[in-house]
Amino acid sequence: MPLKDSITEDMKSAMKAGDKDRLKVLRLILAAIKQVEVDTRKELDDTAVLGVLDKMVKQRRDSVEQFSKGGREDLAAIERAEIEVLETYLPAKLDEAELDALIDEVIAATGAESIRDMGKVMGAIKAKAAGRADMGTVGSRVKKRLGA
Repeated sequence: MPLKDSITEDMKSAMKAGDKDRLKVLRLILAAIKQVEVDTRKELDDTAVLGVLDKMVKQRRDSVEQFSKGGREDLAAIERAEIEVLETYLPAKLDEAELDALIDEVIAATGAESIRDMGKVMGAIKAKAAGRADMGTVGSRVKKRLGA
């Protein structure tokens, strides 16, 4: 079952169960997916939906940081709860060894030799690690491997 359909089914279940907090987050997810679909004029596949979910998690982490700095732990707690719901739809994160192995594999497959090849390496990794790794971390590791 496509991820978008799974989220829709979970939303229906949350409605029936009366779980208002989970329902709110699921509606936000579906609204974000719909917005991207309208903007791009195409239906999103699972990889694109994972990208939307990953972006939503990053936004909430930034919000948690800002709310914590501002002394608003009540709002930070709400954002953390939303992150928990969002992360249930993301695949398990790659550990350090798996990430290093994936980077090595992609560098070998693309024949990358210098920092000029970073774009094609990052593109291939992004396709393989969608939602499973922070691309900022991946980027810094790829730079180290390519000798920057």
